[in-house]
Amino acid sequence: MKKSKGPIILHSIFWGIIIMLAIAFIISSYDQLTVKRQLISFGAYGVLNVSLFYINYIFLIPELIKKRKKYWLYTAAFILLILIIALIKTVVAVLNPTDMMMVKGQTSGYKVTEYFLNRVLMGGFFMISSCIIKFTLDWFASERIQRNLESERREMELQFLKSQLNPHFLFNSLNNIYSLAYQKSDKTADAIMKLSEIMRYMIYESNTPTVALNKEVDYLTNYIELQKIRFKDGAFIELTLNGEIDDQKIVPLMLISFVENAFKHGVVNDPENPVKINIIANQKILHFSVINKKNQQNKDAQGGVGLTNVERRLQLVYPDRYKLNVVNSATHYTCELMIDI
Repeated sequence: MKKSKGPIILHSIFWGIIIMLAIAFIISSYDQLTVKRQLISFGAYGVLNVSLFYINYIFLIPELIKKRKKYWLYTAAFILLILIIALIKTVVAVLNPTDMMMVKGQTSGYKVTEYFLNRVLMGGFFMISSCIIKFTLDWFASERIQRNLESERREMELQFLKSQLNPHFLFNSLNNIYSLAYQKSDKTADAIMKLSEIMRYMIYESNTPTVALNKEVDYLTNYIELQKIRFKDGAFIELTLNGEIDDQKIVPLMLISFVENAFKHGVVNDPENPVKINIIANQKILHFSVINKKNQQNKDAQGGVGLTNVERRLQLVYPDRYKLNVVNSATHYTCELMIDI
């Protein structure tokens, strides 16, 4: 996994600001910038400040808070580390009073206690800054990991749902072709060809997050033609296309379950009550509906795996971007789907 450059950038900005503030403070506080003063301020003190920051950042927070949950131990280590660093700085300053204890415009300079307390406050600043940066970066890292995990989970679930759909469709289609072959129907060869075209779409063209709407409609048309072959008395299907059926993107195999449901549970050989499939689309909205007369002799629940599958996929892929309305009346079954594509 590619590492984020955010922590490096944030640390660089922080230390860049600290260096500029340190330079401004030293120039305004001391009469002369002697070589020793620069070595102590930017060398010794700089190392101590950086050590203070990263001991807390790399060791204390990860080990005592995140890993072991020793909050009192962390608090003690937090205070003790500040006091030790402040004491070291004070000793260095006392050993070099001319360079470190004298203040610009004053003859007496810093008192030892005052200097020590100032170093304590400075140490507290670096420790608190370390905490803020550490917890901020960890929070963003955690959010990024959660987003990636959620994306991967959704992708895995979509692939699983799609894998459920394909065998379900194939199983039904092979049953239909088997019936034709058993009856030695002349339609068997045409049915196999239609199934071949459908499977080619399912395996090769639909193996992407989205497909062109016109290809999905062609797939539905082939499916309807395949289903018509198995009905001896004819299947009465009215497929109406309006608007722009073009290259708008849609999740593949999203509409097939509604049509398959009509063939499986509905009456399709009644010319007075044909299955009505309507598709209306523009560049932003897809309106899809299927109306079929219910087969009263079919005791299976209207819907089943197909519609449960497609509704779950809609929730995953089009959250807050779709409306699904299902009306199960005494004589007819209606599914209306509107997607913001």
